[in-house]
Amino acid sequence: MMDEKWLTKLIRNCLRQYGYDAESLPLTDLEWKQLREKILSAKTTDEEMDMYEIVNDVVYEYITK
Repeated sequence: MMDEKWLTKLIRNCLRQYGYDAESLPLTDLEWKQLREKILSAKTTDEEMDMYEIVNDVVYEYITK
């Protein structure tokens, strides 16, 4: 199992790259959990895909929905 804090940090860093932070885009605990689960699911589906690429894809999809 991937470290939850590490995954949260990756998501937070990716959000910052898109110009978001905790104040401009506050996420609930449930939203954090859903993002982590979606990333882990994608990694399980495509083990060859780079983790940073998966995080980027999931975060991009989240902020553009």
